[in-house]
Amino acid sequence: MKRHKNWNELKAQSSWRMFKIMSEFVEGFDTMEKIGPCVSIFGSARTPENHKYYKTGVKIARRLANEGYGIISGGGPGIMEAANKGASMEEGYSVGLNIDLPHEQEHNEYIDSDKLLNFNYFFVRKVMFVKYAQAFIILPGGFGTMDELFESLTLIQTKKIEEFPVILMGTEYWQGLWDWVTNVMLKEGNISAEDLDFVRMTDDIEEVVELINSYYLKSSLRPNF
Repeated sequence: MKRHKNWNELKAQSSWRMFKIMSEFVEGFDTMEKIGPCVSIFGSARTPENHKYYKTGVKIARRLANEGYGIISGGGPGIMEAANKGASMEEGYSVGLNIDLPHEQEHNEYIDSDKLLNFNYFFVRKVMFVKYAQAFIILPGGFGTMDELFESLTLIQTKKIEEFPVILMGTEYWQGLWDWVTNVMLKEGNISAEDLDFVRMTDDIEEVVELINSYYLKSSLRPNF
């Protein structure tokens, strides 16, 4: 009898969780539809303000805001804060998709007050990143950054989403990973040679801006702001 009661409780919890997930999707879509596509900038939450990659995040967000692109980050500290800070400095759209975690993370102060979304579920948050992205810029990060990078590449590879610019910034950090992708993953036949074309790697902020602008010269989407 006790096991039966516990099963009923689990079913009730699952039903409630389903409604919570639905509400996050509804709120996310409703908010992001009003904002429109932006450039998503990813990277570590642990990067301090004096680090070169934090400074790079600020600079690239400033340049893109000047080009008319809105900026989306994960809403937290580190590289995410740098992205929102750069957008805010140029009075560009600064969007934060924050995730509620047990010991972290508080949203950063540079997000526009009407463009902050808080999520309980990573998968709902990732849908918002991908659906409303004009480009992905990936600065050095950990497991979460890798997750966001490879999910976007999987969706492009399988044609679930339209191909858009995916740019790795920080060759010193990313080169070893990409050498493994090329020398092991490709040679084992687990990806195709053309899949490597989905990604560009650079340290040059102006090259990033040129890559994104060049892509949108031949795309129906344009900078929103």
